[in-house]
Amino acid sequence: MVKIGVQQPPAALKPEKEKAAAAAGDGAAGAVLLPPGAEEPAPVVQGRRSSLSGVCYLTMGLLVLLLGLVFASMYVYRYFFITQLPRESVFHCGVLYEDSLYSPFKGQLELHEDVKIYIEENYEQINVPVPQFGGSDPADIIHDFQRGLTAYHDITLDKCYVIELNTTIVMPPRNLWELLVNVKKGTYLPQTYIIQEEMIATEHVSDMEQLGSFIYRLCSGKETYRLKRRSARRRISRREAGNCHRIRHFENTFVVETVICKKS
Repeated sequence: MVKIGVQQPPAALKPEKEKAAAAAGDGAAGAVLLPPGAEEPAPVVQGRRSSLSGVCYLTMGLLVLLLGLVFASMYVYRYFFITQLPRESVFHCGVLYEDSLYSPFKGQLELHEDVKIYIEENYEQINVPVPQFGGSDPADIIHDFQRGLTAYHDITLDKCYVIELNTTIVMPPRNLWELLVNVKKGTYLPQTYIIQEEMIATEHVSDMEQLGSFIYRLCSGKETYRLKRRSARRRISRREAGNCHRIRHFENTFVVETVICKKS
């Protein structure tokens, strides 16, 4: 018979296995188990930093959007609105008015003039031909809104007269352009009255360049004088104004008679 025996482990190996088992038991006993839902909270400082960053990004985005709207509005205004207004507009105009002093029995009179409006340069140029009724001189007129000056070139005398621009009588270029466009379209035809302004020629102008390029081109090579407005008074008659010349024109919804007299 064969006898089967089981070999016992060496005595030296038992302490090592026991030590390993004991160490494993101690580690399991030293671990602290937390209940579910009791995890450690995230740092508060990091959360605040992330929220501030989000606010900054949102503010920058709104600023970029606002700047984009501003530039888009400027582009639309410049290339779609301004381009519709011509740089130079030429109108041949006529207006009916009543003159109770010189022609009380003739009814309405008619005045014609050619108007050039320069919107970008901000000035107006008016040519008044020889009137049909007489009593008024043909003239070229410039209203320079940049310089704040008006120049009258009396074609009969071949002299220029310069005075400060009267903005209560003369419409700015854009407003006058709109008025004449409406008249041209037939929206309404002004049937109006006449007012008078009286001026006195004073000092001679020697330095023409100070008047600006527009008036310089009109009056260069001509005798040029400064004008001064007289105080309000009754409308003068022909007998009272033997040394005066008249220019009738309109840059508004009424006719203006500019009376230029020599200094007495």
